[in-house]
Amino acid sequence: MSEKITDVVCPYCGCLCDDIELEIDDGVIKDTENSCKISHTKFIDFMQGSERNKEPMIKENGEFVSVSMDEAVEKAANILANSEYPIAYGWSSTTCEAQKLGIELTEKLGGVIDNTSSVCHGPTILAEQGVGYSGCTLGQVKNRADLIIYWGCNPAHAHPRHLSRYTLYPRGFFTRSGERDRNLIVVDIRKTDTAKIADEFIQVDPNQDYELLAAIRTVLKDGDIPEEVAGVPADDIKHLAEVMKDCKFGVVFFGLGLTMSRGKFPNIDNAISLVRDLNDYTKFVIMPMRGHFNVAGANKVTCWEARFPFAVDFARGYPRYAPGVNTVVDVLGNKEVDSALVVASDPASNLPGTAFKHLQDIPTITIDPHLSPTAEVSDVFFPSAVSGIESEGTAYRMDGVPIKLRKVMDPPEGILSDEGILETIIEKL
Repeated sequence: MSEKITDVVCPYCGCLCDDIELEIDDGVIKDTENSCKISHTKFIDFMQGSERNKEPMIKENGEFVSVSMDEAVEKAANILANSEYPIAYGWSSTTCEAQKLGIELTEKLGGVIDNTSSVCHGPTILAEQGVGYSGCTLGQVKNRADLIIYWGCNPAHAHPRHLSRYTLYPRGFFTRSGERDRNLIVVDIRKTDTAKIADEFIQVDPNQDYELLAAIRTVLKDGDIPEEVAGVPADDIKHLAEVMKDCKFGVVFFGLGLTMSRGKFPNIDNAISLVRDLNDYTKFVIMPMRGHFNVAGANKVTCWEARFPFAVDFARGYPRYAPGVNTVVDVLGNKEVDSALVVASDPASNLPGTAFKHLQDIPTITIDPHLSPTAEVSDVFFPSAVSGIESEGTAYRMDGVPIKLRKVMDPPEGILSDEGILETIIEKL
């Protein structure tokens, strides 16, 4: 029996596009509409992929063997109960409801909980905590912004519908002509595909973003700058400052090119300060380009439950916050933790070598729909339902707007949601 489901939320990136249409035939997703190529792949290729494991597994003698859910829960509970200082990591590609349970579990165990923002937009959060920031919703950007600046990010690849839904192309209330009412500027170290469609492209030297931001701020305050800063001629910097001052509503979107280059959170501090300075002349806002679909939710839920957004340590019976001490890279790299619970993440694919080596050496539990590289080195693997497709819940868009994820189909028989698996482990403990 074929049916068409509309207004589905895409659980891929921080855009959380909520206008996806699915064609489902006999419980199988056959086609999608309004989705980007990456979203289409998540809905179609993975869901129908033959590589998906459908049974919990435990490693015996270096090899995985399929077991019952009860056996897997027993093994996972024993690992965590016998651990003196475990880490619970990931959380950015699952629901807020599962994140809340993760914090409850970590507090019960006296461990440390961290999410993927510590290796991407952690510097953003530190800067926001230090100086605050002027923000808005993506809806306001669509309806009001006539100047769009992408700094150190490439949404054409990472957030494929960002340009078409929120920034350059859509017709807004005050931008009725769409692209013709807007000016797009890209600042990056190379000419990306996003830069190729921009009205202006400013190529900054690698690791020189802070200097360029400082130069723009200097020009705004009528100060003198050298003939060239960060590889950008002074005339181009002065022109950029004038364009920013003359717009009606400007927005700076920034990505890992700003957060993970030299300078890190001072880069973001300077960018936020630039936006603050621009508000003396016009309306200007700034927004990070969050990657995983609920990494913003991971920060918010951890703040609600534990007062801090990431890298929270419960070893003393109360939450302590120490970025640079209690993040996943630190506690694994320094060999401080003796077990790991990884939920909806694949740290084996991106952690530094020393951190990954320790992850291999300690008992690890992975909860994920995919049999990922992290799952391959784990002692216990729980296949879980795909959040936003096979299970419902709440997620936060990159602008902080909560979106309800829908369940559009049932998971394979016996597979629970992340939330269901965590509840079972907590009950066993």
